[in-house]
Amino acid sequence: MNSILSVSQLNRYVKSVLESDDKLKSVYLRGELSNVTVHYTGHIYFSLKDEEQCTIKAVMFAGKAKYLKFTPKSGMKVILRGSVTLYEKAGTYQINAEEMFPDGAGALNLAYEQLKDKLQKEGLFDAAHKKELPLFPQRIGVITSPTGAAVQDICLILKRRYPIGEIIFSPVPVQGEKAAEAFIQAVREFDRRQCADVIIIGRGGGSIEDLWAFNDESLARAIYECTIPVVSAVGHETDFTICDFVADVRASTPSAGAELVSGITADSMLFETERFREKMTSSMQKRLQSEVQRYERAAHARVLVSPEEIIKIRRMKLDMLQTRLENAYTKKLSAEKTAFTKLTAKLDTLSPLKILSRGYAVATKDGHVISSKIQTEINDKIEVVLSDGSIQCTVTGLLTVKTIL
Repeated sequence: MNSILSVSQLNRYVKSVLESDDKLKSVYLRGELSNVTVHYTGHIYFSLKDEEQCTIKAVMFAGKAKYLKFTPKSGMKVILRGSVTLYEKAGTYQINAEEMFPDGAGALNLAYEQLKDKLQKEGLFDAAHKKELPLFPQRIGVITSPTGAAVQDICLILKRRYPIGEIIFSPVPVQGEKAAEAFIQAVREFDRRQCADVIIIGRGGGSIEDLWAFNDESLARAIYECTIPVVSAVGHETDFTICDFVADVRASTPSAGAELVSGITADSMLFETERFREKMTSSMQKRLQSEVQRYERAAHARVLVSPEEIIKIRRMKLDMLQTRLENAYTKKLSAEKTAFTKLTAKLDTLSPLKILSRGYAVATKDGHVISSKIQTEINDKIEVVLSDGSIQCTVTGLLTVKTIL
């Protein structure tokens, strides 16, 4: 009797059979995408169907999906390469996609337009981010093939038009699988070392396939992040790449790129130097004339022609100030005297002696003023102070106010 297997055991066995078949390890399929879902992790899940409506499930994991040059969408026809495997949990076999390309004519154009639209929405092409080219670059970085005509054209034009500029050349392959990565490393190395004032990146003309390295998303982002101005000089006048849009300046050809960087030629530099010399001479002459006029005005100034006149004027001002000060002092003193007189009169009115002179007296006992009869007793010795002296008295009786009245 055959042994009884669990579902997991069966699925696991079928999976091992599928994955051990060399013919299924690298399979190319053509079909139409459907049910495309991009997971937040970056994995892409989808189905692939053909004209006979046969369907197979597929997945492209994030590690491979990040290299796609287009955005997969349902209804798009593609060609993919992958391995056949089995998803044990569901018991369904599927394709683990390694590579995927749009199928049919214009596939690269589609990928180009999708990436262009994506980067434009992110703001990588905004004019506000563009850097101006330096007027007099001392060092000019050139990133292109060491064997192509582009590097010869660039160097010849720079040496003829701008001989004072130092060319720093970074040789890279301009097409093929490694071209984009080589460009990225060169741009980042220039930026890290800050060994150039401007960078020319480019190559001669070619088909869209030949120029495809310049449509790489990572290269576009490296150019966008570069702090050194970048000139994209790729292909011919009619050729446009993603680098052209993200670079600070686009040149129609490598030769045009060299001309842009060397915008001021040796002849124009001599002309500008002469123009500045004439401008400086004119400015100095105007300044000298202004200073001569200033000197003449100073030479005829009263302080130099008749210095004693200035002393007289200053002395008159001093006399006026002295008179004003004396008047102010006299006025202030008079006011203070008047105020003092008023206070003296007021104090005199309130003086105890003044009160005593009107017939009043002050009685004291043992040096203390007596204000009530209860402070004394019969036979007490008291002193009565009058306006012209005092008298000694003995208390013989205590009378009330009514009795006195």
